[in-house]
Amino acid sequence: MSTQQHRVTPVSLPPESAVTKAYASTNLADAYSIELPPGASANPELLARFIFANQAPWVGTLMAVRDAVVGGVGLKTAKQLASLDAQGKPGRLSIFKIYGTSPTEVVFGEDDKHLDFRLSVLCSSQPSPGGKRHLTLSTVVHCHNRLGRLYIFVIAPFHRLVVQSSLRRAAQIGWPSAAQA
Repeated sequence: MSTQQHRVTPVSLPPESAVTKAYASTNLADAYSIELPPGASANPELLARFIFANQAPWVGTLMAVRDAVVGGVGLKTAKQLASLDAQGKPGRLSIFKIYGTSPTEVVFGEDDKHLDFRLSVLCSSQPSPGGKRHLTLSTVVHCHNRLGRLYIFVIAPFHRLVVQSSLRRAAQIGWPSAAQA
């Protein structure tokens, strides 16, 4: 696999993504794209599950630190959300609630008292003119109050590192094949 297929590129929110218009105002909006190799699945939910199932161990450590801090102020923790997934609650993708699916996109996220956020995994439905398909992971956040704005200010740099690392790691491991969709 070429190093091009491991390069994560910051991009604008895709206009065709449902998250682009999720909120009237956003406090964070970003998107990162990575090339999908020939033969890789284009099933956005399968790819999203793959990304979250194969995150680097340090991401789990960051989440544990986050949980220790935010649990004390009454915010939802990843551990609490993971228990919903473990209980087999329908409509969940890892620790997140699924808000919508289409043949090219899955939108998931959570709402809490400090902020709401949506993530999107969008797969280009047709290869680009150069014959390449891309996966774009987008995030939009709407804060409700000062706590939400402070939270985003603190975690935004970590968020960007986690997203880029997760996409790069999925590419290095090897995306699920179209046959697995």
